[in-house]
Amino acid sequence: MVLSVGALVASLGGALLGDAERVIEGLASLEAAQPQHLSFLSHPKYQPQLAASKAGCVIVSPHMQTVAQARGDCIVTDNPYLYFARATQLWKKTLPQRTTALIHPSAVVDPQASVHPSARIGALCVVEAGAQIGADTVLKSRVTVSENCRIGERCLLHPGVVIGADGFGFAPDNGTWVKIEQLGNVCIGNDVEIGANTCIDRGALADTVIEDGVKLDNLIQIGHNVFVGAHTAMAGCSGVAGSAHIGAHCTVGGGAVVLGHLTLADGVNISAASVATRSILKPGHYTGMFPIDDNAAWEKNAASVKQLANLRERIRALEAQVKQLTPHTSSN
Repeated sequence: MVLSVGALVASLGGALLGDAERVIEGLASLEAAQPQHLSFLSHPKYQPQLAASKAGCVIVSPHMQTVAQARGDCIVTDNPYLYFARATQLWKKTLPQRTTALIHPSAVVDPQASVHPSARIGALCVVEAGAQIGADTVLKSRVTVSENCRIGERCLLHPGVVIGADGFGFAPDNGTWVKIEQLGNVCIGNDVEIGANTCIDRGALADTVIEDGVKLDNLIQIGHNVFVGAHTAMAGCSGVAGSAHIGAHCTVGGGAVVLGHLTLADGVNISAASVATRSILKPGHYTGMFPIDDNAAWEKNAASVKQLANLRERIRALEAQVKQLTPHTSSN
């Protein structure tokens, strides 16, 4: 597939500085791009890669226009990363589309499930009784949608996703565990994308809810009765324990954990590998991790951290002694 830069700009906008007839045969990073490729610069720190790039045309922001134009052809736009995302979508639409059955012959769809005629169900998928799959939603191979779970329109579930497994609920009984039956479901909104092997548990009583536009990466665990607000994004290997409430437009970095029954307000951003141990009710960027170090230094620092409570009490005691020994100054 080939596309002229002029045709690309006609479809997506932006200001072209260069040859509108230049032919683009693919999209690539700045480092890997060749003269037939389109690339982009999303952050000024990658300016050295821009200067060295062989890309035929580069998407840049206005403040990088002069540098990019000195190198060669460029498209100037306020948000290069978003523009490049739109370009990938345009490119994919022009690729040859395979004609396959909407429901793969190996898929198992219960007669009591409701699957929209435009939905696609991939190989070895299972859609159980009472499940609902919305219009233009795609289930890749080996996706399981358990009974009575609902998935909205234009969703994309990657291979191995499990929707509606039982939540992890057990009551202790004299050294044994008694299962708490999970009687809720999972309700997923529209335009949600869920990465490979991610699991979303059904609620114990009420539903687990994933609102419109949520994006979940691979290998994420969402516990029972969790609520994830609209357009929140979570990176791979993150986990959310039961009954946590995550607001809209949040981000959760890779490997981060949100403990159960906590609330994250709208617009909260959790750094990778952090652990949210308390509710966060104010938008902002939050980090909670112990910095990596060589092992010997880390062990010494960890030992010091364990003594912080004791050191605090000793400091308080010393402050009290100093206060007693300090002579009072007369106000007269």
